[in-house]
Amino acid sequence: MKHFCDIVDEPLKLEAVLGAVTSAEVGGISVFLGTVRNHNDGRVVTQLDYEAYRSMALVQMQAICEGISAEIEGVRLACVHRVGSLHVGDIAVICVAGAPHRDEAFKASRALIDRIKHQVPIWKREHGPDGPYWVGWQDARCSGEAEAGQADHEHEHT
Repeated sequence: MKHFCDIVDEPLKLEAVLGAVTSAEVGGISVFLGTVRNHNDGRVVTQLDYEAYRSMALVQMQAICEGISAEIEGVRLACVHRVGSLHVGDIAVICVAGAPHRDEAFKASRALIDRIKHQVPIWKREHGPDGPYWVGWQDARCSGEAEAGQADHEHEHT
């Protein structure tokens, strides 16, 4: 089964994503909406920028959906992630799972967002009063120093 996955530049619409999982066999639909909040790790957030390696991200999103389908029988999945500049309150990602029963739908939607967050090449840059910074980014030039406990210097991370 081919699942619906996309990466878009415009505001996300839940109705379009819901339609991708609705069928006569589906008795439960679980929806996860990831929205931009006004803080992270004790810092004020005013805006997020998302960037993606689109072709690789779409392949990975489909592979994640196929993997979940192999684990949870009868599940239908859809996920759409937005890229570009987003403001507090904007929807950044929609993950929807439809299944014959609610328990499978809940499990599938949770697995979908967790795997997308950890496996798909989509990067987030937060903006706040101290300026922009990449989330979860470490300069690859310093990875050896960090492992050896010698990363006592700073870089401009913009």
